[in-house]
Amino acid sequence: MFLKIYDGHVHTPYCPHGTKDTFFKYCQQAIDNNITGITFTEHAPLPRSFTDPTPLQDSGMDWKYLTSYFEEVIHVKKEFKGHLDVNLGLEVDFIEGFEKETTEFLNEYGALLDDSILSVHFLKIDANYLCLDYSPDVFKQAGDLLGSFEAVYRKYFETVLSSIQANLGKYKPKRIGHITLARKFHKKHPVSADYTTEISNILMEIRNKGYELDYNGAGCVKPLCKEPYPYNEVINEAIKLGIPLVYGSDAHQASALLSGFESLTHRELLKKPLLLRD
Repeated sequence: MFLKIYDGHVHTPYCPHGTKDTFFKYCQQAIDNNITGITFTEHAPLPRSFTDPTPLQDSGMDWKYLTSYFEEVIHVKKEFKGHLDVNLGLEVDFIEGFEKETTEFLNEYGALLDDSILSVHFLKIDANYLCLDYSPDVFKQAGDLLGSFEAVYRKYFETVLSSIQANLGKYKPKRIGHITLARKFHKKHPVSADYTTEISNILMEIRNKGYELDYNGAGCVKPLCKEPYPYNEVINEAIKLGIPLVYGSDAHQASALLSGFESLTHRELLKKPLLLRD
């Protein structure tokens, strides 16, 4: 069976921790891989009052490039029309305690977007923040601060649930990103609990809100993960609940398009996002 592949989670040269592969290169690579459409979902600029805890403070796009990013995506959208469907999007961070600034950002820029993702990368621990997926060492630091790796997982799932429940205004992203990102380093930092209840609560809330699920292949190529976000058992439950699945490579370079795609167990059920505007 021939599958029409849509990649709904693609980064760009505006990602400060990615590559400088051009938009044209991403689009041409997509066509070469028989991908019918993509959503560019660059990491949105972080709230201005938030201090990025990563060493290079490179988790989000620089505010000064936001307009240029929009302009370049609109340009390739027009240039590749008829050959590749291109959506303008962002991956927006949900950061506990910064809901007001996130809502204000979305109110200002959300109407320009075709598609977007809401993700959790940062955990608030006491008065500080850690980037959960930055490295195994940072993940261990989170475990030390919270008392166990199991507590890190619980905190992550609690924050994901909060992101789904949060009122971020009319332009809140309707797709929830990589909901099992806490497992990125599970082969080095394993846990014994399965968090069935926490994940079920997340899926029920996604269904009740009418949101979509990022079926993210990037974990399949991460050496300490080797599984998609979320993994197969979670996907099976999402399918039972009727939650739409949108494949995302989470590519940070053009050659990473289709990352993990062949490892997905339900490729035939993937949903193609609608292009909202020309």
